[in-house]
Amino acid sequence: MLLELINNDSFNMKKKIIHIIDGPNLNLTGRRETDIYGKMSILTYLDKISSEFPSIHLIYFQSNIEGEIIDRLHVAGKNAENPVIINPGGYSHTSVAIADAIRAIDNEVIEVHISNVHQRESFRQDMISGSACNGIISGLGLDSYKMALIYFQEKRD
Repeated sequence: MLLELINNDSFNMKKKIIHIIDGPNLNLTGRRETDIYGKMSILTYLDKISSEFPSIHLIYFQSNIEGEIIDRLHVAGKNAENPVIINPGGYSHTSVAIADAIRAIDNEVIEVHISNVHQRESFRQDMISGSACNGIISGLGLDSYKMALIYFQEKRD
């Protein structure tokens, strides 16, 4: 799923582009394990907070397929000035290929997780993809995405 969120109030402003790439099962946020992931869908959340970032143009992509996530990282990598927020979901703990794709691009990449992975099963605490990222934000619910956006907004203003 590819979605671009544009804040129409600032359409004429030159916007910073930030890619958000989500992995498996994140399309079910708001319906899946709501005690862990919350009751709001990621799309509803991003739509809700987009007005807080009028100078940012969000390009959102979600896939349950590892190769499509890698392809989207390659697309983002065509312009290294545009940072990436990635939540690889379960691939965080298993995908050397996604970690290699992150290392292959020059973009700054922040990995986010909705839950606090360090309070969960031990296998979730080893984040292969996170080792390739510039930083990791975990455990703040959907606000993990907002914290990454704030980081990039403040860093780039």
